[in-house]
Amino acid sequence: MTSIQFNNRLLGLQDKLLYFALSLTSNDDDAHDLLQETILKALTYRNQFVANTNFKAWVFTIMKNTFINNYRRNQKTRNTFDGSDDAFKHAFKKNYASETPEMVHSVTEMNQYIEQLDDDFRIPFRMHTDGYKYKEIAEQLELPIGTVKSRIFFTRKKLQAMLRDREGSYAV
Repeated sequence: MTSIQFNNRLLGLQDKLLYFALSLTSNDDDAHDLLQETILKALTYRNQFVANTNFKAWVFTIMKNTFINNYRRNQKTRNTFDGSDDAFKHAFKKNYASETPEMVHSVTEMNQYIEQLDDDFRIPFRMHTDGYKYKEIAEQLELPIGTVKSRIFFTRKKLQAMLRDREGSYAV
């Protein structure tokens, strides 16, 4: 198939592809984006189309797979921290239908414990809970990555000990 024939067949499917994209996305703008991305991929991978096979099925499969990959990518990014100052509390909000007074108190209490820590431990831990990767923390604080990992590990251990001590004081 020549490139002109390929392009004509692809343009002939454009309306049907748009309807399929609308059925997948339920949004006009997203459907047009998906259509555009599908056409781009079909043109990019034109040489992978096998002659005398179902062209329509090949293009629709590209669209379906593109939609699935975009959906999965969006699901992954939706679960990451946004880098705000209140990322810990924000994560709690996403996981529970409503904030309970106990939850608000627990988050406040945890933040007080974190603020009691030395800067050497508190700063890397805060950065880690805000969503920074170990490498980014190490570069920003100009520390070896092993030091950053160990400080975050020891901060977790210190916080666990503080919480155990707090629970022990309530039992008395």
